[in-house]
Amino acid sequence: MALLAGVEPVEFDVEIKRLALRRHPGKPGGHQMLAPAQPMARLDDEVAQPAFVRIHQDAAQRSELFLRGAQHDDVVQITQGCVDAGRGKVTKVRIHTVHTPFRAFLQLEYQACPLTSRTGRRRSSARIWCGRCHFWYRAGCRLDPMRTIGFLLGSTALLCPMDGLPAQSTPPSTSSIVERVGDTGFIQLQADSFRALEPRGQALAYWLTQASIAIDPIVYDQLSPYGLRQKRLLEEIVARPAGIAPAIFQKIRAYALVFWANRGNHNEMTGQKFLPAFTADELRQAALTAQKNGGFKTGYADLAPLPEPGDLDRELRELGPSLFDANLDPITTAKTPPPGKDIIQASSNNFYRGVTLQDLKNFREQFPLNSRIVKGADGSIREEVYRAGTPDGKMKPGRYAVYLKKAIEYLERARAVADPAQAQVISGLIRFYQTGDPKDWLLFGADWVRDDAPVDFANGFIEVYRDARGAKGSSQSFVTITDKPVSDAMKKLAQNAAYFEQKAPWDARYKKQAFQPPVVKAVEVLVETGDFHVTTIGDNLPNENQIREEFGSKNFLLLGSSHALSKASARAVASEFAVSQEETQRADRFGEDAEDMLTALHEVIGHGSGKLSERLKTGAEPFLKEYFSTLEEARADLMGLFNIWDPKLKELGLVSDQEGVARTMYDGAARVALTQLRRIPKGDTIEEDHQRGRALIANFIRDKTGAIEQFDRNGKTYVRVKDYQKMREGVGLLLAELMRIKAEGDYDAIKALIDKYGVHFDPKLRDQVVARYRQLDLPTYWAGINPELTAQLDASGHVTSVRVTYPRDAVRQYLSYAAMYAPSL
Repeated sequence: MALLAGVEPVEFDVEIKRLALRRHPGKPGGHQMLAPAQPMARLDDEVAQPAFVRIHQDAAQRSELFLRGAQHDDVVQITQGCVDAGRGKVTKVRIHTVHTPFRAFLQLEYQACPLTSRTGRRRSSARIWCGRCHFWYRAGCRLDPMRTIGFLLGSTALLCPMDGLPAQSTPPSTSSIVERVGDTGFIQLQADSFRALEPRGQALAYWLTQASIAIDPIVYDQLSPYGLRQKRLLEEIVARPAGIAPAIFQKIRAYALVFWANRGNHNEMTGQKFLPAFTADELRQAALTAQKNGGFKTGYADLAPLPEPGDLDRELRELGPSLFDANLDPITTAKTPPPGKDIIQASSNNFYRGVTLQDLKNFREQFPLNSRIVKGADGSIREEVYRAGTPDGKMKPGRYAVYLKKAIEYLERARAVADPAQAQVISGLIRFYQTGDPKDWLLFGADWVRDDAPVDFANGFIEVYRDARGAKGSSQSFVTITDKPVSDAMKKLAQNAAYFEQKAPWDARYKKQAFQPPVVKAVEVLVETGDFHVTTIGDNLPNENQIREEFGSKNFLLLGSSHALSKASARAVASEFAVSQEETQRADRFGEDAEDMLTALHEVIGHGSGKLSERLKTGAEPFLKEYFSTLEEARADLMGLFNIWDPKLKELGLVSDQEGVARTMYDGAARVALTQLRRIPKGDTIEEDHQRGRALIANFIRDKTGAIEQFDRNGKTYVRVKDYQKMREGVGLLLAELMRIKAEGDYDAIKALIDKYGVHFDPKLRDQVVARYRQLDLPTYWAGINPELTAQLDASGHVTSVRVTYPRDAVRQYLSYAAMYAPSL
């Protein structure tokens, strides 16, 4: 093939693989085909043109992925194949690429193995490793034996981002764990669907992603009054390592990674403060060296520069206790405060300054979700509203204006390429960020929940878990791409939400009669920022009851995140904590399906279920206060546990071996009360709402029904389900009571339940669990590395193309995000 002038060929190593089609083992009539575990490719069985799909080994899940297209219920299994008569031989050939501004062609000549699918078409596949891009590619198409074929690639698909660097001779690791610092593991997220988007959709995704990055710094300040300054200090050092002693720099780099992963120096799961391994003097020497290298010379958003050594020394003195003193601000969110303090005084977050719970008893908030409440020297109490201000100046800028203005800039660019319905949604968010008015937030939410866009997003002050009062929203965002085949399957669940509502075990007074089917979408994540973490595998929004009652809810199933986490640790954990070989094998076979179904049932029919009494029209949150979030998370989990046995799920085609999936789900629900203790290294109380909810479920059922048993064997503690149907009875009993409590706003009842079953644990048992995890050598906490979108802009600033890459480099990600406000980084 003739090459364009000035374009050099790129050499690839190609492995020709043989494809064997098989029925999905969960489908009726399906059969197993024994084959070695190999990375899998999603192939489009119905396209007229050859399909070329980029695949990363980290995206492979248990050696199988669903086919795209009309036959998505089939599975492709890769086995060692051939190019010459099926003898298992791997052939290396030279491939040349030709690049144009819009596309690339790849030409390969080989003899295909004659292999016929059940549709009668012959198939073959090429698996390609690019030594410059450091990626595996896989090509698949229908072809005849002995032909030359040109694979048409998507725009810029092989425009190598690593030009000029030496080729890497071997593929990357197949582990989903990119890096590990102590008990924190970093995993790379994938978004293979991005390449299937039209150029306009890719441009929309790019601008929405930039808007997400724009608000990322806010949560550091919300979680600590020192957070942004600590962040700037660490980033200026890590970005300029020259001249810093390697041993000291490695300690600072490790601390910075864990700091970024937790959005500050408190663990995002437990809220407990963690301390650095370096000393204050080592930090000072590194900071002064970074300053000599050009650091701290410019501002960071609204933080002033620190151009002189004296400026930097003053900053270090002021920040010192916040970094090195374990007794200063020991916990972010304290729902079980020590004697003499209330839940606000004991919490180190920055939602309140100088106020007590008693001060707020008669204070009426105008901006309950998006303000900081401050008590002045004169004793007056005021709200500092999070807002950018309006262009006409009538509404003055408020707290976080610099970040919200930057987000608005990108949202306006996104609006310009969005379809009319989504453009209206984005306009609503822009208006809210300008005014901070709760009415504008509700208007935005009503439009957003009714817009089922393929490129979707959340951006705002959303979840209230970080506030001990359960009122203030932390800043968070994500951008997703809808996985249509999986979403279509899950929509069957949403369309039958009314059925599950009527089957719920609570009183008929609390059952909805008019039902707005929720929007449900399985998605791949392009970016997660602010207080949104990779461990969130499902999200049901909006939280406002008045929107949910009238317009329903939108459910995001982030299955890519859950599968990556499962791949990294699930098998090892099951082998250690399961009580029998049978349970271990069941977890290995059905664990991922059970987790997916629990996530779907939790989000789709859990959160949106039930009806409140007439006196709670605006929601149960003000009545249940600090216990509301725990109740709601437990209630949604219980809806999943209760309904996993319902034959309707099998009728809808959502489960195959229902007994196996249900038992595996119950095993996990019983076991998690034990295994989650690894995440609470200090103390004897649980503070995080999801963890409290899981403990509540397991401990209540164990106490009330005896269906769950905890016992010791060979010096180790185990938990097992003795009777699955009795456990389901316990699930129904607790579910009915939680619905009653929510519907009636019964604070005393929920306080009694959670305090008894969801808060306290034996620290000796926790220490044992931690030791067992240490033997497994697995991370306890997780952080995600987002896909990286890079846009080419024309002279007018319009996007001409967008490339997605997977950096597998957490430091690079966090510094690039910080560079939005500190370009020198």
